[in-house]
Amino acid sequence: MFNINTTSDKPIYEQIIDNIKELSLKNILKPDDKLPSVREMASMLSVNPNTVSKAYQELERQKIIHTVRGRGTFISLPMDYPIDNDRIIKSLENLRTICIELGHLGFHKEKIFKEIEKIYCDIEKED
Repeated sequence: MFNINTTSDKPIYEQIIDNIKELSLKNILKPDDKLPSVREMASMLSVNPNTVSKAYQELERQKIIHTVRGRGTFISLPMDYPIDNDRIIKSLENLRTICIELGHLGFHKEKIFKEIEKIYCDIEKED
């Protein structure tokens, strides 16, 4: 269910964040689904519990998940996600950087749009 690449330059806690966000977007993890505890997730992924804890803390800060004391950590309802203009601006800046990089790799606008469309189709297909 989770894809962690230990040879990636991307920190493992960010990969955990990305995995949970993607699984939530694909509706594989649904609102109010319980996530494994920090220790369980660390054991499942063979990573340090501090790494999972860092990922969960960031996801909670972003309101993607929420913790209920004594019950566990759960996926939040999409309507509970606040509109975070700073994250939107940062994401759009990242998208701009990616588009520039792809342009230097020979991708024209239509090809970039086509690739984005394929990504969304993959996400929707896995619902």
